[in-house]
Amino acid sequence: MKLYYSPNLNPRVAVAVARHLHSPVEYVAASPRDPANSEAFRSINPNTLVPVLVEGARRIWETDAIACYLSRVAGSDFWRTGDEEPEMIMWLSWAAHHFNAAGGALYFEKLIRPKYMGQPPDARTVAESMAQWRDHAAVLDGELKGRDWLLGERLSYADFRVASALAFAEGAELPLADYPRIVRWNARLLAIDAWRDPFAGLG
Repeated sequence: MKLYYSPNLNPRVAVAVARHLHSPVEYVAASPRDPANSEAFRSINPNTLVPVLVEGARRIWETDAIACYLSRVAGSDFWRTGDEEPEMIMWLSWAAHHFNAAGGALYFEKLIRPKYMGQPPDARTVAESMAQWRDHAAVLDGELKGRDWLLGERLSYADFRVASALAFAEGAELPLADYPRIVRWNARLLAIDAWRDPFAGLG
């Protein structure tokens, strides 16, 4: 299997999952949106985005699908099934449409736009996204009361996915200190080598 990735928000999660599960993958750094690469990459992912997992003729796009597949390959319940699966899907959906939507917008405005587009952050987008992120962070902080992890008493993919943007909290200027339960949960995640530095040794 080959996992095509870049050092950005969603590919980072896919690489972290693969390394946490000790998946038998070859990691391939890719820049599919580079004009020199986009047409060739389209045969791998017609969206010209990473991450993509390739196994023979199979192409799996999207971080959540990759996490699901790698968990099955590993025989792991990192991707919860059975009675816990609906709750896990709830967290993934909430992260995608709310918490990480706001956090991802701040990541883009504070990190991607200045670095890769040579433009200053859009002040209106930053203000709106920060207000939304704070609302969702308050929800998460409340839900973490009495919990170490989002599902039961063990780490799951829900934890990685909900924390996607938190890996870039400093650069995106996310005010984590205002949410003490998130701070403690995030510290537990950062104690996991695969999450703290998924690109270690990948060049």
